Amino acid sequence: MAVIEITDQTFAKEVEANDSGAVLVDFWATWCPPCRMLAPVLEEVDQEIGDQVKITKLNVDESPETAGRFGVMSIPTLILFKDGKMVSKSMGFQPKEALVQWINESL
Repeated sequence: MAVIEITDQTFAKEVEANDSGAVLVDFWATWCPPCRMLAPVLEEVDQEIGDQVKITKLNVDESPETAGRFGVMSIPTLILFKDGKMVSKSMGFQPKEALVQWINESL
């Protein structure tokens, strides 16, 4: 599975209505260097455990409503949802191993 771009308009369908498991949302922006560093790491995470978690990206500049709703004050912020409910939140860049461990521990 590939990393999926979502927006304020598609968030409910892709994340909150997803009752088939876990969804990771990466809150990011194009001007954010740590966000750009995280993108290829998320691709690697997707290749490693993409069958366990759907990975999505939400651009905070284009979709500020959802970012505000979840209190995203700095980026990158990663929020993990299970069966449509937020279960864990992480801020800042992390290497692949740390992300995989965080996801596994949170689920």
